[in-house]
Amino acid sequence: MQEGYEEIQAEGAELIAISADKLLIVGSTQQTMQATYLLLSDEETTAISAYNVVDASDTDVARPATYIVDESGRIAWKFLDAKVGARIAPARIVTELKKL
Repeated sequence: MQEGYEEIQAEGAELIAISADKLLIVGSTQQTMQATYLLLSDEETTAISAYNVVDASDTDVARPATYIVDESGRIAWKFLDAKVGARIAPARIVTELKKL
């Protein structure tokens, strides 16, 4: 996601990643990836449950999901995948942002 972050911001959007990993792991991941976008820990899976993206095979993990939430808080677009590790390309996110 880092490689497309500036393009996402250029569309007036912000990127926030949420992981079920512990805060220490999330911090380490952010440093390793040199991510400049916000990476949050949802160790209690509160947000993951609220967005209904809990992985059915492992309830401590989120399945891959990307949401575009508009200024009014409405989900304007979403991408959900069943495969852990599957990620959407930043270019696709930018394409969807341009449609708004």
